[in-house]
Amino acid sequence: MAARARRHHGSTVESRIVADRRANLAFAQGLTRAFAGAVIFGVPLLMTMEMWWLAFHMSAVRLALLIALFFPFLVALSWHVGFEPTFSLVDDMLDALVAYLVGFVASLLVLLLLGALGPGEGLREILGKVSLQAVPASIGALLSQSQLGQSEAQAQVRGGREGYFSELFIMAVGALFLAFNVAPTEEILIIALRLGGAQVLLLAVATLVVMHAFVYSADFRGQPPDHHKAPAWSVFLRFTVVGYAIALALSAFLLWTFGRLDGSSVPVALSTVAVLAFPAAVGAAAARLIL
Repeated sequence: MAARARRHHGSTVESRIVADRRANLAFAQGLTRAFAGAVIFGVPLLMTMEMWWLAFHMSAVRLALLIALFFPFLVALSWHVGFEPTFSLVDDMLDALVAYLVGFVASLLVLLLLGALGPGEGLREILGKVSLQAVPASIGALLSQSQLGQSEAQAQVRGGREGYFSELFIMAVGALFLAFNVAPTEEILIIALRLGGAQVLLLAVATLVVMHAFVYSADFRGQPPDHHKAPAWSVFLRFTVVGYAIALALSAFLLWTFGRLDGSSVPVALSTVAVLAFPAAVGAAAARLIL
């Protein structure tokens, strides 16, 4: 009996060691995918000069507010599609923290490789530049599971999380990411200054049409299952119109954060928000295709 007990205890310890090794390997693979996702999603902005200059001109208060408001967003994104399975709010918070740290390290390394961090820059400028770049990079870190990993296990953990507010959040993810890529550029303001009032209204209408047709009328992959059953007007109001409102709100917040609305008149500010809302709305509509 004693020998059998020792053999059973030995097999139990061995199985635990094997399970721990598998868990560590899975976490390492998740971190690798997260780093790859951070680099892939962050490269367009890491090589954008306007993002480099924002570290010098952007208010420290606005940067801190952006990061503070962005962390709950990352937690919610982890709840939907993190780079490793999570089972509680604490897990999602840790997942979000790790994703931001991965985005920070990835941004730091890429900026160093590109020579975008000069030896004459102060610590405040370096931290500001890397912290800002880490925001979109951390989104890529969390989306790495759905884009680069095996989604079957993730689907088992997150199955049944579909719902109206989940749909809206996924749209917000797409809107934020695509808008973040163009909000710092000068072209947004240049386009806004060229458009008249009638053209801005036409752009808004065209954005709604494109947004609705892009996913909810063209029957693309990722379309929510209830859209075929619901009346067209219901889908348009609940998803397209609300999704466009989300795109407008996020566009206004990003433009304000980056100082693009400072000193602008109300008509110019509204026009600038409408211009940025066009790519934001496309990102919102396309989010279901990639998440």
